[in-house]
Amino acid sequence: MASSRKRKIVTRPAVGWREWVGLPGLGIDRIKAKVDTGARTSALHAVRVRAEQVDRIDVVRFDVHPLQRSVTPLVNCQLPLVDERYVRSSDGTRELRPVVETSVQLGDLTWSIELTLTNRALMGFRLLLGRRALRKKFVVDPGRSWIRSERQ
Repeated sequence: MASSRKRKIVTRPAVGWREWVGLPGLGIDRIKAKVDTGARTSALHAVRVRAEQVDRIDVVRFDVHPLQRSVTPLVNCQLPLVDERYVRSSDGTRELRPVVETSVQLGDLTWSIELTLTNRALMGFRLLLGRRALRKKFVVDPGRSWIRSERQ
């Protein structure tokens, strides 16, 4: 017997497999991101990552080079430490990474995401947007790029 329940059809905007995004909570206007539905958590290229206590709150201080293949500009960042998690990287190694929360802007949408911090200097993108960041907001068109942002 067929179910009489109707499915709610939700249309979501599409994103390409790569997009330019902003991280306004870190003062970064534009950073090239790879949209990766194979990754659960998002990852940001960060160097000189250090955990500290400020006013009895655990924080992470780190530096970001938002432009690929460039050490300038350098953005100094500080965010509360949300968690530390083991993440299996694309080469199969497990790494304990600090987790922070900040805002991300893609097109006309801004929302909060969790980011793990790791050195992505050898990777093709300084930011990887995982499926948790995209969930219930976008559909991914893997054959297209720059759908919600202009190519630079």
